[in-house]
Amino acid sequence: MLQWATLNVGPRFGMLLHHTDADQEWANDRHASFGRLDVALDEAPHRGWTVVDMRAAWKVVDPFEVK
Repeated sequence: MLQWATLNVGPRFGMLLHHTDADQEWANDRHASFGRLDVALDEAPHRGWTVVDMRAAWKVVDPFEVK
């Protein structure tokens, strides 16, 4: 889907939301039991996709967790 969306002519934005915070939600990474991102993480820099690290970018994943 990301390949299709970013290959067309004109301005495009491709982003991977890298779920790295298993403590707050779940992690999907190269060694995860599901949701592995091996190929996408390798291709992102070559295709100009932005990779957002969830642990680094968010203090709170779900607002109901705020006390």
